[in-house]
Amino acid sequence: MTDRRRLIVMRHAKAEPFASSDHARTLTDRGLAGARDSGAHLRGLGVAPDYAVVSSAVRTRQTWDAVVEAAGFTDCEVSFDDAVFSGSPDVVLEALRAAPADAGTVMFVGHNPTAGFLVHFLDDGEGDPAALSDLLHGFPPGAVALLDVGVPWADLGPETARVVAFHQPA
Repeated sequence: MTDRRRLIVMRHAKAEPFASSDHARTLTDRGLAGARDSGAHLRGLGVAPDYAVVSSAVRTRQTWDAVVEAAGFTDCEVSFDDAVFSGSPDVVLEALRAAPADAGTVMFVGHNPTAGFLVHFLDDGEGDPAALSDLLHGFPPGAVALLDVGVPWADLGPETARVVAFHQPA
């Protein structure tokens, strides 16, 4: 693959089952710990986004904040997007395609089934065997996948990326 870019896809961490609305659900203590664990994992990989698309839901914002704190991300432009809260994978894909052309690493923090579907949709099947095997067991809360992307963001589509790592919090 050429023209290397990286995409981090993360499902929000464990959230409370009920709130006044689905949008208002907050992370549990376990969820906060899981988000921090995934942030520390990203720090260990030496991966930091230049641009992030984060669902506007409370639980995804809290996940983002905990990841940023644990990973030490700085200088990242963030788009909190109402459309990706309730949107389909196509809506998320369009948001990612709109990432700045010069962004080396982009991160998406959202919901399932969209996050898991997106990883499988973008993957070319040639990635890390252990990561791909783990992904076959699901995309649990707080999980994060790292993909190498071989096209400009505007051309992101089926099989244009490769899964190189997958982590789920303890």
